[in-house]
This record gives sequence, structure tokens and C-alpha cells, in this order.
Amino acid sequence: MYKLMLVEDEEDVREGILREIDWARHGFEVIETAENGQEAAELFERQVPDVVVTDIRMPFMDGLQLAAWIRQRYEATKIVILTGFDEFEYAQKAVKLHIDEYVLKPYSAQELIDVLVKIKHRIDEEAAEKENVQTLQEHYRRSLPVLREVFLASLVARKLPRREIEEKCRSYDLELAADAYVVSVISMDADDSEETDGAAEEASLKGSKDTELKRFAVLNIAEEIVEKHRLGRVFLHNDYLVLLTVADQETEGEASALKKTLTALEDIRQSIEKYLKFTVTIGVGTVCGELTDVTYSYKDAVLALDYRGILGSNRIICIDDVETRFVEKLRFDELKEHALIRCLKVGTPQEIQETVDGLFHGIGETQVSFKDYQIYLMEMLTAILKAVKDANVDLDAVLGTDFVPFAELHKFASLQEAKSRILGLCTAIMNSIASQRQYAYKSLVEQAIDYTKSHYHETDISIQKVCSHLHISAGYFSSIFKKEAKMTFVSYLMHIRMEAAKELLRTTDLKAFEIAERVGYAEPNYFSFSFRKHVGVSPKEYRSAAMEGHRG
Repeated sequence: MYKLMLVEDEEDVREGILREIDWARHGFEVIETAENGQEAAELFERQVPDVVVTDIRMPFMDGLQLAAWIRQRYEATKIVILTGFDEFEYAQKAVKLHIDEYVLKPYSAQELIDVLVKIKHRIDEEAAEKENVQTLQEHYRRSLPVLREVFLASLVARKLPRREIEEKCRSYDLELAADAYVVSVISMDADDSEETDGAAEEASLKGSKDTELKRFAVLNIAEEIVEKHRLGRVFLHNDYLVLLTVADQETEGEASALKKTLTALEDIRQSIEKYLKFTVTIGVGTVCGELTDVTYSYKDAVLALDYRGILGSNRIICIDDVETRFVEKLRFDELKEHALIRCLKVGTPQEIQETVDGLFHGIGETQVSFKDYQIYLMEMLTAILKAVKDANVDLDAVLGTDFVPFAELHKFASLQEAKSRILGLCTAIMNSIASQRQYAYKSLVEQAIDYTKSHYHETDISIQKVCSHLHISAGYFSSIFKKEAKMTFVSYLMHIRMEAAKELLRTTDLKAFEIAERVGYAEPNYFSFSFRKHVGVSPKEYRSAAMEGHRG
């Protein structure tokens, strides 16, 4: 259903058009009607129509002036001009405004319907063109290898939500469902051969290109061997070649997944040394049971590479061989941090309760060291303090001057006490941020109101001018103003102008055109029109009634 605005100054004509056409049947909803172009322009703030049907001859702002105003701000809106035969030549001069259709008066309802159906088909075609399925599919098909690699890189770089992973796997036709995963990273060893200064300079000129060629040669060998072993996915990320082992759900567990990975990696290492004449060192991370956790396996694999300085290069180094890993490790990952900070900034009491519950869930049953537990709490507190800093919250004012964040870690006598204290801390900070934001909203609206009261008499005052003065965007300001003032800015501006006009009518002998100028209307007739529409009587009638009341 497309949104339509009807602009016609003759009420009987306007009502006739509304009554005679079954708008919904033809795919339209009349969202607004206006008596002239000026009123129509003011109504655009409420909701932007897809189509505007407008008469050409109207007071205050005619159809062509309205069309020019629309074209300047809303290029996608279609415009239909209603024009008499004697006005047609004048209307044709508006070709540069890209008027979409003309309807000559007198016209029947069917003639207008026919034009609107054409407009609807045009909008439909434009929408279809933008979403041309074949073009998009072809572009998508060509981009798929790159999209897959970018997704796989993001999968190991940070913890992704399960829903996002599942959606991307479906979109990119990746089968990654499994019972076990292992991430390995292959790093080319440095060439330790000594060179003269001249040779070193020459090598530096082509070093970068050689490195890229070597990296792709390693990729080709690895892909061939991984395919042979039906192991998983190989891709480039940063300076590493990354292998993601995806163990078969039905036949492989964690032990066999690691064994199969090590077999393939040794094949890769030997093939590179034999055919490419240089060596690589491979780091192998922990085995994990969830695809959401492969980022941990990747980080462990990179950590394993650090041990080549002790164990030597041209070998495979498993993190489990060089560091003791607990069955489960507490991980305050990026996903948990984002969820906590989001709740502190814009959450509800229920959301902060659920988030803290999630952060402490299962810790009591997990095999972790006290040191890992303390580090986990420290990371949690660091994220909380970061949110406090970003929101510019006075921590002393919220929690008292005796609060020392990291000293709190030693005060927790139990897991339940730690959870309760963290929840209390988060709730206090969340309430402070919400209160501060509400104060900022009110302050912003108060500034806007003060500015508007000082400048409402200027004919060019607008929401854009107020936003420019406040240095904020119009969209952000509109939502805040409407929420705080319970009306749109345009309605508020109209209200204070009308109140000022009523005051001048009651207390002065100024003419209507003088009052119009004093309250920001360049066109006296439009002031009278707006006053009658807003107040219910003309300025003259209002003054007469006020004087009569004063005498009585």
C-alpha cells in the first residue's frame, strides 16, 4: 500500500475525490489532505508520502512551488498535477521539476485512477529494478568466495552470536555443523641466511611480493591436503594461514578430531618443505565443542606459536602440550562485554538482572582456578568502568568515595556475594546513566524551546535551523522533542506563534498584516488561514470577541 497526500484548496472537490475513489483497491492509502502547498509542506514532517496529488492554482504556495519544494527534499516522491486546460502551458514549464503525471480538468474519477495506476506500476518497477534478483544473484555468486573468507576470518577473530553464525552459514552455503572443532595457524619461518647490505636492500624491494607468492603457494598445498583428508576449511587471516577442522558429527569425537588434524598438518608441513624449499611452524589450539568458541581455539593456536622461540621452528606445536589448560576456562569475551555495556547504557532492570545471571551462570560447576576466576571478575569490572567513563558518570557520586573497584575483588566471600555486589553496582550505574540521559534530553529540548521563543518571529525559522544552532541531527532532535514536548516541533512552532498572535490581538491595535509579520508569517493571508484553522475563528473575529469580553 503506497501513501498518498491530496492537496486541493476547494473543499467540495477534495471531498469528492476522497469519496469517489476506492483507494485501497488501487493500492493507495490517503494519509493526509491539505488546502494549499504551504500546509502540505508542513504536513510532510509527520510521514513522507509516496505520491502527492496537487492542484496547480492554490493560495500561499501553488502546486508548482510545492513540487519544487518536494523535489528539493524528497526526490523519490511522485507528483501528479491537477490543472485546467488554460493552465496547461504554464504547467508544462515545470518539466524541469520532473512532474510525473498531469490530469486535465475537468476529469473523472476513472481518469485520475488511470493515472494513479500508471504511477503505482512505475513505483513497482523502480522497486523491482532496485532489487533485480538476477543481477543480485550473479553479483552474490561472484562475491561468495570472498564473503565466505571474510566470515571465517570474523569467526576466529571474535566471538559471534550463534544466530549470526547460523544465518551466515545458510547464506554462504557453508556446512560447519559438527561435534568438535580445532583451529590451527600456519606461519612461515623467517629466513635466517645472512646477506650483505646490497643484497639485503635488493631483497627488501621484492620481499613483500615474494611473501605474498609464498603465502598463496602454502594455501594451494594446504587446500589440496585438507580436501584429501576432508578436514574442514582453509583461509588466510592476518599473516597466517588458518585451518578450521570441522569434525564429522557421526564418527569423530574430540580426540579423533585432534589426531586427524595433526596427521594432515604434518603432511602439509613436509610438503611445503619438500616442494617450496622453506619451512613453516604450525600452532594448534584447543579442541572445542561449539562453533561459537572457535575464536578461543584460534587465540590458543597463535599463543602456541610463541613457543617456537623455545622449541624451535619447522614443527607443530600444540597448546595442550606446552600449557596446562582447564577443562573449561572462564572467558569474558567481546560478546559478553558488549551485552553488559549495552545493558548499562540503555537496558532495563530486568535485562541487567538477566545479563549478570548469564555472566555468573555455571561458574560454580566449572573446573577453574581461583586465579582465572579473579581475572574474570577483573575483566568484568574493567568493562563496567569503561561504560562509566564513556557515559561520563561521576562514580564517587553514585557509589561513594570509599568505593575502590579492584579492591572489591578481595571482599567477596562467596560466588553469590560477588554476583550480588556486581548486580548492585551495575544497577546503580545503569540508573545514573538513564537519569543523566533524561536530564540531557530535557536540557536539549529546553534549549530548543528557548531558541524558538526568541526567534519564532523570523520567517525562515525551521527545524533545520534549530538543529544547526544545537549542533545535532534533525532526525535525532525530532524524536527527542516529540517525546519530551508531546508534540512535533512544527506543531510547537505553530502553537507559540498563534499564542503570540492572540496576545497581540488582545492588547494592541496592530493590523492583521502587522501581527502576521511580528509572528513570523511573510504572507498575511496565510497567517489568517492558519489562525482560523488553529483557533477556529479569524483574527478579526478573535479580536472582536476579546474586546467584547473585556467590556463585559
